[in-house]
Parts: sequence; C-alpha cells; structure tokens
Amino acid sequence: MSSPDSTSEAPAQAVSTVPHTRLEDVVGVIVGTFVCALGLALLSAVGAVTGGTAGLALLIGYALGISFAPVFVVLNIPFLVLAWTRKGRDFTLRTLASVVLVGGFAALHEAVLTLTDDNAWHKILTGDLVIGIGLLIVFRHGSSLGGFNVLALVAQEQFGLSAGYVQMGLDVLVILVAFAVAPWQIVLLSAAGAVVLNLVLAMNHRPGRYRGEPAGH
Repeated sequence: MSSPDSTSEAPAQAVSTVPHTRLEDVVGVIVGTFVCALGLALLSAVGAVTGGTAGLALLIGYALGISFAPVFVVLNIPFLVLAWTRKGRDFTLRTLASVVLVGGFAALHEAVLTLTDDNAWHKILTGDLVIGIGLLIVFRHGSSLGGFNVLALVAQEQFGLSAGYVQMGLDVLVILVAFAVAPWQIVLLSAAGAVVLNLVLAMNHRPGRYRGEPAGH
C-alpha cells in the first residue's frame, strides 16, 4: 500500500492538450461575443466607458450621437490589417468574425433591451464583469476583439514591450479622454469597472491553466 505522500513524490505525468472542435470554436465565439455585447449594453445605458477599442467606440458614439456597432467595426479595420500581416490569416479571420458579431449583438441588445440610467455603479461593475467573462470565452477559442489587443500583442512580439503594460497604457488613455464627454463620477466608476474586467482576465487567462486549444492548433 502506498504511503500518504507517495503520490506527491511521483513525477508528474504530462497531460496532452485536448483541442476544441471546429463546432466548439464557432459556438464559443458566438457565445463569448454575445456576452461581451451584453456587458457593453449595460455600460452604454449609463454613458460609461471601458478600456480598449470598445471603450473608444463608446466614447465616439457618445460624442457624435451614433450607435456603438458601426463605430466599433470601422475602428477595428486598421487593426485587422495589422493582425493579417503580423498574426496570420486564421487569427485575423476569427477576430474579424468576433468584431462583426459584437457589433451585431450590440445592435440587437440596443433594439430589444429597455435599460434605464439609474444605479450606474451596478450597471458599470456588472457590465465590466460580464465583458471579462465574454472575453475569456473568446480568447479560449483562439480569437480576440481586435483593436488594442492586437496592437499590444504585436508590440510585444516586434519590440519586446510588455503586452500587458501596452494594453494598460492604452486603456488608461481611453479613460482619461472620457473626462471630456462624461461626468467625472461616471468616469471614476468606469475606471473601477475596468479594474474589475482586467482582474477577471488576470486571474483566469494565464498560460498553463487551460488545456483546450482552438481547432487546427
């Protein structure tokens, strides 16, 4: 009979990675983008922002009085071109699909949901939490929402800069610009919400913590 600690002394056995199927990737990206768009709808209801290209699209929409969806898609075009040249076709096509889906689902939520502008703190924190969960799903199926995420990855690979620090710097810039178009209370709540979003990603999206891979990898 083995001693109580014999298991811990035995060498760890390698566990093979189990890739997602194509169908799982498709469903995962659809679910993830739907969830992200729902979180963005909560932020939009109270005039809040978040980090990344999504936050910039919200800001431009507030300033010009236009919907989030078309602004978000158009803003991502140059980043998709960058992704094609630096990250490859498969990543770019997945990201393009995610960007279009977020825009479409955002328009859907805007059309069918009736959201008030009360309880801003709850909508902002919940919205960022929901976006963080949606991003985790999207990332784990080999895609992204484009924009600053692509720029941060390229900056890390090409220039040796930390992708996390680049992303954080761009997110802070978006939050600071928000002071020009939103009340300071909403901007501060938006900053707190962005921290919640990034904590969700930091605690759950780490190398070695998830064995599933997109199909074809």
